[in-house]
Amino acid sequence: MAEPLTHLNERGEAHIVDIGDKDETRRVAVAQAELNATSEIVAAILQGGLKKGDAVAVARVAGIMAAKKTSELIPLCHPIPITKIAIDIAEGKSRDIIVVQARVETTGRTGVEMEALTAASVAALTLYDMAKALDKSMTITNVALLEKSGGKSGDFTRGA
Repeated sequence: MAEPLTHLNERGEAHIVDIGDKDETRRVAVAQAELNATSEIVAAILQGGLKKGDAVAVARVAGIMAAKKTSELIPLCHPIPITKIAIDIAEGKSRDIIVVQARVETTGRTGVEMEALTAASVAALTLYDMAKALDKSMTITNVALLEKSGGKSGDFTRGA
């Protein structure tokens, strides 16, 4: 049987979850997004060959900013003190994919999964924005939580 939805009260109204009684634990989440483009565009992005400038550096900063703003973007997320954000942007297994990974860490009462997912998504969107003059048919796919640790629900690893 499915667990009850925590963001709805007994009348079915949305509310933010009370985390006041939860223990503070170290929490880490890693998420990814993929930008699919031609191999030429992937190379131009990763080698800094775009007219708009260093797309990787700009996307990394955008991802960091997005993680910090998650509670302002996702209505029922708590604002949390983030202790670390790392954005990794690299060529995927094939030359027509850029993989964006975001790792977010905190010590707190709620997890950072949404912050990691938001960071990876916004970083990928920023890459798209900076390269869209070359090809508007690029796609962003495979936005997913890869792993998380800490908290009452324990650890999660995609595919494990």
